[in-house]
Amino acid sequence: MNCLVPRPAKVTKTAGGATLSDGMVIAAGPGCAEVAGLLAGELEAGAGWRVHRAGANVPETDGDVRLEVDPRLGAEAYRLRTGRGFVEIFGGSAAGVFYGTRALRQLLPVEFFRQARSGPAAPAQVEGLEIDDAPRFGWRGVLVDVARHYFPKYFLLRLVDLMSLHKLNVLHLHLTDDQGWRVQIDRYPRLVEVGAWRRESPAGHQREGRKDGKPHGGFYTKADLAELCAYAARRHVTVVPEIDMPGHMQAAIAAYPELGNSGQPLEVSTDWGISEHVLNMEESTAEFCANVLDEVMELFGSPYVHIGGDECPTAEWEASARAHELIRQRGLAGPRALQGWFTARMAAVAAQAKKTLVCWEEVLDAGAPPGAVIEPWRAETAAGAAERAARQGHRVVMAPEPWCYFDWAYSADPAEPLAIRPAISVEKAYSLQPVPPGLPEELAGNIAGAQCQLWTEYVPSPEHAEYMLWPRACALAEATWSGPEREWADFQARLAGHLERLAATGTNYRPLSGPNPGQARTWQPGRAGSMP
Repeated sequence: MNCLVPRPAKVTKTAGGATLSDGMVIAAGPGCAEVAGLLAGELEAGAGWRVHRAGANVPETDGDVRLEVDPRLGAEAYRLRTGRGFVEIFGGSAAGVFYGTRALRQLLPVEFFRQARSGPAAPAQVEGLEIDDAPRFGWRGVLVDVARHYFPKYFLLRLVDLMSLHKLNVLHLHLTDDQGWRVQIDRYPRLVEVGAWRRESPAGHQREGRKDGKPHGGFYTKADLAELCAYAARRHVTVVPEIDMPGHMQAAIAAYPELGNSGQPLEVSTDWGISEHVLNMEESTAEFCANVLDEVMELFGSPYVHIGGDECPTAEWEASARAHELIRQRGLAGPRALQGWFTARMAAVAAQAKKTLVCWEEVLDAGAPPGAVIEPWRAETAAGAAERAARQGHRVVMAPEPWCYFDWAYSADPAEPLAIRPAISVEKAYSLQPVPPGLPEELAGNIAGAQCQLWTEYVPSPEHAEYMLWPRACALAEATWSGPEREWADFQARLAGHLERLAATGTNYRPLSGPNPGQARTWQPGRAGSMP
């Protein structure tokens, strides 16, 4: 009905309806003023209407759209009614009210998703409806890797808008890796002076061994990230920073060689894949990382901080006499246990700042700190890691291959842009069940939600990133918001209409029929040339 995405829990048709038009009034109850301001701005831009805002504590008879917090509802739940000549939206919190306004926007004409128009739109009729809705999961996330390729701030702000339209609420920023460091750290300026730039990048697929000879890089100032966090918070999106450690740190070692195991100068990696160059496990290195985390946690308002912990090779530790000396001094079992020691140190830093640590599933192998959120991702181990983490009392955010890896191609069609591997269709993404099949029922409550990953080795531009995300992220939104009983045919029908909204916003989404000629890697005669 009405191509609503994600599908609400319950939609009931009622008599009557509502008409919204130029000069309309939004009445905001206590706690709803900011939501009202956002909705007013969107309607003024897209519909060209004058939208008036009544003050707090307005009588119920005022307002064409009435926004109220009803604490009897769940925090993110909302109830929308349109059957008595006006629109009422109740939410369990400001977040719930906001999600109700996202549903309202989808009930209005598609052209209202544009940024401007030449004159006021005609009055919009909204059919009589009652929508009762709430999310199944509290963590509905999108990871964007800005380390492999730097994306300008405007792309992240736009992504927040698109996420919030789909009721996605966690933006996981992968800020650092072997190929680049993207966050300003005042105490260690060389992290961006050196670590934010690489000499060149692979050309074509990594296995081809070619390089493009073009410098690449960039970083976000603290002012940039503060702006992003504030912008996201108004739209009820939490920005979770990831500083990947103790592996995936070659860019940091290039800036500060004393962090490495050889002491020899390195450059920021110009290859994709996993670097063997990892942090040494000296006390001074742990202090360096603690200082970095302190600045990052102060900057981001998120209750979470992510330290990665994935894919950390132990070869340098195994070959290092100093590493073995540290293992003996600390009474550790071997080189792999060094990562557990390090993770425990960072967990203490996070706890001191009253932040919750988030880690990839590999941290379980070295002993995950109590209270950490665990993200299983490997196709062959994700379900087992989820159960293992849940049994240890951890909350779990599912991020498994292949369902959630949106850096993979949509299909094996040669016209698809270069990608790390094939293939995850929209239907495959939609089939994600965040609670792994076979997980004992008593552990299901530990599943906090799920998120998709957009790793960017083969995603060099904002336009390409949008292509890879949408409409697969629409499928993820429904998989995390709506109930477990979902029908692909029903979603497919609604998605076809919903893509008109993405087209109106100018999003470079992938058509369901395949890439258009401007998106395709290879020319194929006869392919439909309609733009998204």
